Amino acid sequence: MSAAGLAVAVEPFSDEHIVAAVEQAGARVTGLDEARVLIWLGGPDGFPALPDGIEWVALKTAGIEAFVAAGVIDDKRIWTNASGFYAENVAEHALALLLAGLRQIHTAVRDHWAKEPIDTSVRTLRGATVAIIGAGGIGASLMPRLHACGADVLAVNRSGRPVEGAVRTLPSSRMDEVWPATDHVILAAPATAETHHLINATSLAALPSHCWLVNVARGPLVDQQALYEALRDGEIAGAALDVTDPEPPADDDPLWSLPNVIITPHVANPASGLTREMAPFVARNIEAFVAGEPLIATVSADRDY
Repeated sequence: MSAAGLAVAVEPFSDEHIVAAVEQAGARVTGLDEARVLIWLGGPDGFPALPDGIEWVALKTAGIEAFVAAGVIDDKRIWTNASGFYAENVAEHALALLLAGLRQIHTAVRDHWAKEPIDTSVRTLRGATVAIIGAGGIGASLMPRLHACGADVLAVNRSGRPVEGAVRTLPSSRMDEVWPATDHVILAAPATAETHHLINATSLAALPSHCWLVNVARGPLVDQQALYEALRDGEIAGAALDVTDPEPPADDDPLWSLPNVIITPHVANPASGLTREMAPFVARNIEAFVAGEPLIATVSADRDY
């Protein structure tokens, strides 16, 4: 079948970037009842009952745990998420957070020209080893940025399969070896039962005292109470968090009171550019779907990513 005959629904609202991607791939945008493909740009709330004719659903988010919890994902059709689609944006933000912490930019902004100099706590990435936990698409985008700053990368993935560009790759089953072997940690892994509270009192105690922890993944990867205590007591140098648990932190969350914490409001992948970043992958997947080829970022109900 040619792409020209493929009917694609874009819900719950039309988006110029996604519509253009559908048409670029040679397909046409239709209503849900006529479509074979649904591109869903919302969350699990309001997700429609799917007609039998829907063969593939494309979700706009990389994390799909909320869809799994809501019972949305079934085994009757193909499901894809946006894993890797936003890697460039997230990698850029992760590097910005790490550099802001190491260079004490947040402290300078807050204190202006404080009487006490901050020079003693300013550090460099040159010669440092940075562990990327969940070294997939974000890790691949992040590594050249870290290399440009003079840092080496210790990659961690589930399989331990060597990651190009990393000086060393470890499987997640050997996580205990990671903490003493790194200077800084960037979390880019999905939220699963295995990664829940990956950063906890034990792992924090094993990290060097000059370590900055960056989380651009999911809040539940970090035991937030343990992180607060480690930061308060100087076990690690600081934390830069684009995600928290809960999100946003409560107004009285003690993390707000710490000078060695940077919190951004889950903007590593800004909503303003989300569909623009997603669009090329939509077009590529439509072409693959029509050709009967495997789709990018296929997921299933028994996985959270």
